[in-house]
Amino acid sequence: MPWTIRQAGPADAPIIVEYNRRLAAETESKTLDPAVTAAGVAAALDDPDGKGPYFLAVEQGAVIGQLQITYEWSDWRNGWFWWIQGVYIRAEDRRRGVFRSLYRHVVDLARKTGVVGIRLYVERENHAAQRTYTDLGMKETSYLLLELWPV
Repeated sequence: MPWTIRQAGPADAPIIVEYNRRLAAETESKTLDPAVTAAGVAAALDDPDGKGPYFLAVEQGAVIGQLQITYEWSDWRNGWFWWIQGVYIRAEDRRRGVFRSLYRHVVDLARKTGVVGIRLYVERENHAAQRTYTDLGMKETSYLLLELWPV
């Protein structure tokens, strides 16, 4: 593996903002407000234990992929679920195993810290991503995601 995985810090905010903007455009045809996205990324980077850390795949000094985890407490299981969010791999680095490396890093951390499960949501039409996730052992649940946004 020619890249390394590390937790993001405040200096990584600009690339995370850029990748989040690309992710929204590619997967949902949405244009994110740069100021709102920058503030959201900064807030997460300032409070990784509360809002969830970002992990970056870095190759020769360049960030080639990212993901964030956020937290959900399960009283049914008396433990934490981690949600994988904000997954973005640079277009030219896809299908190289970058996400697999990020995923394995997060799973290893989860196992070491007693996390009870890992979840994510994926666009219904993103079949390539769905195959990647199931190939890594994830399974579709019986839950349907609903939201009220904005409140």
